[in-house]
Amino acid sequence: MAVVSTSLSSYVALSCCCLMAAATLAAAAASEPRYNAMFNLGDSTSDTGNLCPDGRLLLTGVFGIFARPPYGNTYFGKPTCLCSDGRVNVDFLSQALGLPFLTPSLAHGKDFRQGANMAIVGGTARDYDTSAYTGYDVNLNGSMKNQMEALQRLLPSICGTPQNCKDYLAKSLFVFQLGENDYSLQLINGATVDEASKNMPIIVSTITSGVEKLITLGAVHIVVSNIAPLGCYPMYLFIFQSSNKSDYDENGCLRNYNILFNRHNALLRISLSKLQKKHRRIRIMYADLASHFYHIVLDPRKFGFKTVLTSCCGKADSPNGFDLEALCGMDGASVCHEPWGHLTWDGMHPSDAANERVANGWLNGPYSQPPILK
Repeated sequence: MAVVSTSLSSYVALSCCCLMAAATLAAAAASEPRYNAMFNLGDSTSDTGNLCPDGRLLLTGVFGIFARPPYGNTYFGKPTCLCSDGRVNVDFLSQALGLPFLTPSLAHGKDFRQGANMAIVGGTARDYDTSAYTGYDVNLNGSMKNQMEALQRLLPSICGTPQNCKDYLAKSLFVFQLGENDYSLQLINGATVDEASKNMPIIVSTITSGVEKLITLGAVHIVVSNIAPLGCYPMYLFIFQSSNKSDYDENGCLRNYNILFNRHNALLRISLSKLQKKHRRIRIMYADLASHFYHIVLDPRKFGFKTVLTSCCGKADSPNGFDLEALCGMDGASVCHEPWGHLTWDGMHPSDAANERVANGWLNGPYSQPPILK
């Protein structure tokens, strides 16, 4: 992974891009109706601190990298237990909607009236004993069921009675982004693509039932994200590397893995469409993360990126900048000079710049049907 110094022209281009994005977010916050709050269910891609609530790291070992430099360098200037060089996608949504950054649901003594984040590293739609997969004694079970229970425990302190909560939550925004790890856990632990695909109906059904559960609680505005093309991520390209050229598409992504995620996304969209017809007064927004990232992979510079298949932080001399023995935050890892030019920060998670793109695509379109701000 080459480290390139920022030229004057690229700096000016970046500055203009940032100013335009900031203007878009500011205009959205100023002109659009405000939500009471925002609530998020998800995994490491949108965790805002549940891995280390109240400054206490829940897991040691490899998970500790997210609490080490250079995580957080781009925006916060220090590690914040977010799996990014800066903000995650819900941070940008919060800023655009005039809301504070989401407080981790596991934090103690906090005010959650403007929202809470149930997302946590390793979050899944289905229930898993994550200790059996990770090898650690602590079972960090961030299943949808557990995240939903965490939300329900907070509601009395947020809005009081069930009826008051229905009124309150009807004016709040919900973001639901689970499913990725349901496949990754299987694949990384030896399942074939065909074996993982057999669980697809129950994974999608679990997600849909979770969205319907939010509706019963009073949610009216719900964003549901599909799965990114992980076959283009440096982590997948490293773990599942192949000597067979036919395993890769014309962009250098792992073909069969992306076919798996595309099938999940198609089934999810059909399932959500049926749910929308059942609940016609509810606004279900299908967040098309996959199409957005595919378009970036096809033409990175059009979207302001320099590279998409190489991580910014990781092992510089490894293919795609990723190696399990030198993960970002570990000894032997290095960091690029231009994180804004990379789609992924650490080979596993989008960069701050990518998360800003994602949020804008959801707020204004075209990567959410309908857009949040429509």
